Formats: sequence, C-alpha cells, structure tokens
Amino acid sequence: MDEVKLYEKILFLNKPWLVDSIELNETDNSVHVYVSCDGDSVSCPVCQKSCPRYDRRSRTWRHLDTCQYKTFVHCNVSRVSCVEHGVLQVDIPWAEKGSGFTLLFEALVIDWLKEASINAVSRQLGLSWNSIDGIMKRAVQRGLGRRTELDIKHLCVDEVSRRKGRKYLTIVSNHQGHVLDVQDDRTKESLNAFYNKFSEQQLKKVQSISMDMCQAYISVTLEMIPDAKSKICFDKFHVVKDLNEAIDVTRKSEMKWIDPVWRKALHTSRYTWLRNQNNLERKHKETIAELKKIANKTARAWTIRQYAMTLWDYKCKTWAKKAWTRWYNWAIRSQLNAIKASAKSIKKNLWGILNAVVLKRTNASAESINSKIKSIKIRAKGFRNKERLKRAILFHCGGLEMKP
Repeated sequence: MDEVKLYEKILFLNKPWLVDSIELNETDNSVHVYVSCDGDSVSCPVCQKSCPRYDRRSRTWRHLDTCQYKTFVHCNVSRVSCVEHGVLQVDIPWAEKGSGFTLLFEALVIDWLKEASINAVSRQLGLSWNSIDGIMKRAVQRGLGRRTELDIKHLCVDEVSRRKGRKYLTIVSNHQGHVLDVQDDRTKESLNAFYNKFSEQQLKKVQSISMDMCQAYISVTLEMIPDAKSKICFDKFHVVKDLNEAIDVTRKSEMKWIDPVWRKALHTSRYTWLRNQNNLERKHKETIAELKKIANKTARAWTIRQYAMTLWDYKCKTWAKKAWTRWYNWAIRSQLNAIKASAKSIKKNLWGILNAVVLKRTNASAESINSKIKSIKIRAKGFRNKERLKRAILFHCGGLEMKP
C-alpha cells in the first residue's frame, strides 16, 4: 500500500473523494495531505438533488499527528447553487461544517478534555483556548441533539456559585447524576425555563423534586408540577447544615462566658461538635465528654441535633410527623436562640421534610455534581465567560454522547 492509499484509509475516503498528493515539510515538522473530489456532479447537502457548482473554496483542517509530525488536510471544497436552498457548501466526510479540525482530531481532544484541564490540553496539542472551546461547544451540541426523552421522574434542583458577588447558576439534575439543564441565577424564572421545556403530560411523570428551602424554587414548582406539595423534598443535607450552623453559633456565644482556661479547648473542638455520633472516634468522644461539663449549652445543642438525625428512618408519614413534632417541642424549649430559629424554620417546611423521609429522596447526587463543578472551576483556574462555564458543566456532568 502506497502513502496515498494509506491516507485515504486513515481519512475514511470513498469515491468521489481521493487523495491527490502528500507533502512532508521538515522545516516545521508537518505533513500536508491534499484531497480532491473526482467528478463533476455535486449535490445539495439538504435535499441531495444534483445542482450546478457555484464555486470552490480552499479549506484546511488539523488532523491527528503522523508520528511526530503535525498533519493537515487541504481541499478546495465546492459550493452548490440550489434553487430551493441557495448557495451551500457540500458535505465532506472527514469534518463537520464550521470546524477547522477533522472528526478524529476532535474525538481526541474530547478524550483529553475529560482527563485534563483546558490549559493542559492547549499546551499538549498546541491549540488556543478559543479552538478548544469551539470543539467543546460542538461536542455539547452533538450530545444534546442525541438526547432522547429525558428521565425526569426524580429531579434534584440546586444552585452553584459561578463567581464572587452572589452570581449563581441553577443546576437541574436527575437521580442518575446527569445534569439536565443549567440556567442563569437562582430565581423563579431560572427553574421555570427548565419546566417550560416539557409538556403538561411529561411534567405529570415527575415523582419527586429534591431541593433546598429556596422560596423561589418552591413557588415555581408548586405552580408548574401537578400535586407538587406531595413531591417536593427538602434535603437532609440542608437541614443538617442549618442545625450545624446553630451549634457553631451556640459554641461561639458560650466561649465568651466560660472559664478562660477552657476557651482554647472549646475553640479547637469546632469540627468535633459537627460530627455525627456514629462517626465519632475515641478522641472525639473523650473531647465531648470532657467539654460537656463546661460547655452545657453547646452540649445541649449537639444532643438536639443528634436526635434530629434519628428521625429520617420512618416509613409512615403520620409517625414521622409525630416524631418531628416532639423534637420541635424539645428544641423550642431549649432556651438556645440559634436552635430555636432552626426549629422554627424546620416546622415551617416540615411538609417537605416529611416527603423526603417517606420517599427516601436526597440531594446527594446534586451535591456530588456541585463538588465536580468546583473541581472544574479550580482546574480551569476560573471562568470569566458564563457560557463557557455552563458548557463545561454539561460537558463533564451531562452524561452526553459527544463523540463525532
């Protein structure tokens, strides 16, 4: 097999496409492959009708390297004049329209981007950030175009900070851990834009929506989802986070009044008090046992929080409500202002907490996605362009089939 036939195989060329010639440039270590179309007949890329040729335009594409040599494909690509669709470029088998790279090269970049940062891919392959962003953009568009009916039975809604200054994105994912949509801000309109992509019949299939206690998300879900009052689940993570903050506020307040000898010990015990009782190591148990005698209020707040953690195993909503009501009565009589504030918030949103208890739904997958998004931002050293961040989230977390 000669080099011409070899490159025709490499580029998957069939008639009427063929390789005319190959040039090796040892000055810049590059290989140049010249391709042409053998034949006079050209077809409209839309209707496939035979049309007269309008003109030819010289185009160049970056291909996979040939050993240590960068490889470029050159071709004078025809444009046709279709009576119905106007002047259009004919389809070429080795690249997509608007791309300066072959399909195989884009597939390589996609694989690299899944494993390394944009900066690393840029260095290794000698590409600009704009070129890489173009490849990522086309990959995400392909993936979204290949999506069939979305699985929206169990949804998770959460927000993620995109930059300082209270700039947020709304992330909607499903129980499979795939991001379904990314919208600007964390307002009613943000989540409403996602719901509006579905018909009323499709929205009836939703069985649960896990979210935090954001009033904007709650109100739009109650408007758009049938019987949403029994489907909205307030995630355990956010309830625990609220109670942990109450414990920490109580600890900081108590530090002002205890014997100065014990202040350092109480200060350094911050994360010990935030641990679940089942995860306490021996040293943590000893610390709590010792400080209970000194920091009575902090110990009481911790005990109230520990009891709340035992209330997520109920299967019957009636019994779960009774248990949470008992816990509320205890918390509200605790004389701890931070715990009382958390208890009032929990009572106000108890209906959603009970849904989470009975339906056994959590926002764990959404929190995992948030962690991935933080890693994406760190790896890219931040995103000044909001659309590029949204695209990166769908690229890495969308579960999309993006290969050409």
